[in-house]
Amino acid sequence: MDPNQQPTQPQPPVSIDYLNQIAPQVPVRKLPFTKTQMIIFGILAAALIIVLIFAVVLNGSGSKKPTQQLAARLQTTQVIVVDAKTKLKSSQLRALNSNLDIYLTNTTRDIAAPLLKDKVDVAKLDASVVSSESAEDVSLRLEDARLNAIYDRTYAREIAYRLETIVSLMRQIYESTNNNDLKTFLDNAFTNLEPTQKAFEDFNEANA
Repeated sequence: MDPNQQPTQPQPPVSIDYLNQIAPQVPVRKLPFTKTQMIIFGILAAALIIVLIFAVVLNGSGSKKPTQQLAARLQTTQVIVVDAKTKLKSSQLRALNSNLDIYLTNTTRDIAAPLLKDKVDVAKLDASVVSSESAEDVSLRLEDARLNAIYDRTYAREIAYRLETIVSLMRQIYESTNNNDLKTFLDNAFTNLEPTQKAFEDFNEANA
């Protein structure tokens, strides 16, 4: 060994902290949304799905509502017609009323099968539809008319209007349904009902 050669000093170990400092920093990828925002978006998405489900359900049930309305309206109209039999004074109006009673009996019976193809059971209509088609308000007006000796005229007006709404509802269903049996039935039903509706309307106008 050369006496003039300086002994090599041992190098101090490189610390891990130092290596971390000089190493290139990998950028930390940040999420585009905070955790709170993601929770909010999740809640909104769930709410949207629920709304869409309700919309589909309501749309499906809504397609049945006019047919249920028609069935209920036919039934409640017949209740009014039957109740009027002993209260009408005019022989002309009694004859019209009797024919209408027969029509409603046959129509209510015969429409059951076509409606059943659309899963509408006339014997098990939705309670809300039955309630909305209640004839209670008509009965009250007719009773008031009877007490004031204007029953026939009032009855003719009420029935003419009610039959007009039935014809209109039949046409609406006819235009929207894909049930061919129901379309055929309704075509005959509103064609046969229109003359009777007009006869009640004419009686009311003649005695107004």
